[in-house]
Amino acid sequence: MTNEADTVVTAEGVRRSDTFTALVIDDEPSNTRLLNLMLRQSFSCEVLTTTDSRTAVALFLEHRPDLVLMDLHMPYVSGLELLAAFQDHIPPTEFVPIIVLTGDTTTEAREKALRAGAHDFLTKPFEVAEVLLRIRNTLRTRRLNREVVEQNRTLEARVAERTEQLDAARIEALIQLARAAEFRDDDTGQHTRRVGDMAGRIAATMGLEPAVVELIRLAAPLHDIGKIGIPDAILLKPDRLTPAEWTVMRQHTTIGASILADSRSPVLRMAQEIALAHHERWDGAGYPEGLENNNIPLASRIVAVADTFDALTHARPYKPAFTIEESLGEITANAGGHFDPDVVNAFLGIER
Repeated sequence: MTNEADTVVTAEGVRRSDTFTALVIDDEPSNTRLLNLMLRQSFSCEVLTTTDSRTAVALFLEHRPDLVLMDLHMPYVSGLELLAAFQDHIPPTEFVPIIVLTGDTTTEAREKALRAGAHDFLTKPFEVAEVLLRIRNTLRTRRLNREVVEQNRTLEARVAERTEQLDAARIEALIQLARAAEFRDDDTGQHTRRVGDMAGRIAATMGLEPAVVELIRLAAPLHDIGKIGIPDAILLKPDRLTPAEWTVMRQHTTIGASILADSRSPVLRMAQEIALAHHERWDGAGYPEGLENNNIPLASRIVAVADTFDALTHARPYKPAFTIEESLGEITANAGGHFDPDVVNAFLGIER
């Protein structure tokens, strides 16, 4: 085992103040040396390396790294066993990116690693530039996560004195985090705002109380905040996702609900409800809980229509934009299946 640290010029996209600790685990000394050199030349960081996977958990607990790069097939303790062990020591609110670098190119290996908690999966021999880009993106996500967690701690200390101001600040921070997640697959960064506006208009058309309409309008933009925890390799994949990748993608609902949990704010309570259930379906075929009909919260049923309409009418890495007419037809065709028919009727009655 070797432990090395150095400070060098910061890589593009990561601020100099963002010095971090990386843990590299690989039974091949040449691989640990290469990754150590790559990291120290490209970032301001401390690098811990080990070729003995039996020491990995102890190193993880002692140094609490900001990033883990690890092999999959190693003697003594396998990468899959380490992934399971690391998950036991990562708090639910903390995002610690774990990137698997392996010579195993099989689909089975990829799926097992993603299921076990890996946030990204790259095969050897790897492209140095690609590895550095993936690292940069995951470090941005971790930085945002830590900023929000730290801000929450600070705000919660003042809750008795400044509850109203605290809630407003927290909502703003979470909206910014949601926008950060959104920018990964929406270059305009306007999806969350459009979904909030449309959800509010649908709620108003349904005759809901103005206070409830406003809650839905404010909470709806946080519906996809959990995507901050989904790897780029899955979120931005232009091809059809594998069953294992879909399992990971669907976790954005529970991740989002976890981020928004334990708040006294009515907006964030509704946002948690929406984040968890906006992919449930009227016919019970949705996720994560397979709720159906009126068992799905009304706000989530409303956001499901608003979110789908906006996704259909705007391009994504995996699809072109539909026309308004095509999108309306798609939503109408799914009334009573995917969507609450009453919500669809209200949606269709909105002036455009």
